[in-house]
Amino acid sequence: MTPAITAAKKAQIAFTVHEYDHDPAHQSYGLEAAEKLGIASERIFKTLVAQLESSELVVAIVPVSAALDLKQLAKAVGAKKARMANPQVVERTTGYVLGGVSPLGQRKALKTVIDHSATQHQTIYVSAGRRGLEIELAVADLHVLTAGRLAAIAKAKN
Repeated sequence: MTPAITAAKKAQIAFTVHEYDHDPAHQSYGLEAAEKLGIASERIFKTLVAQLESSELVVAIVPVSAALDLKQLAKAVGAKKARMANPQVVERTTGYVLGGVSPLGQRKALKTVIDHSATQHQTIYVSAGRRGLEIELAVADLHVLTAGRLAAIAKAKN
């Protein structure tokens, strides 16, 4: 049981946990989840952590089939600039290892922005707190549990 699953249970929301055998050699945790679970990559969302110029950390939830647009993320939270946060700081702050960072049950609740494309789906998948473990839940529930806001923060991968 991970803190993410505990948070979902405590909130009494409907969710499903999906587990698969994680291959450490795979180049993309999110695309690996889509492949192994047989789910369209547009429904699997990665949890990224960025740092604003104020040093505040912000969570961005975007489809694994897309990249994070840091300018749009900064704009969504009223900041001028954002950059990807230091991996060690991400792990220390969230309590999760990279590739297993969940937007739920983080050690410290961070401001969260969910890409608006999530609303195109009844449910989406996000990390359940470790590599090889995904939690499927309604976008509305993710929105409430993270106190997140919706914004266009994804862009096509180069």
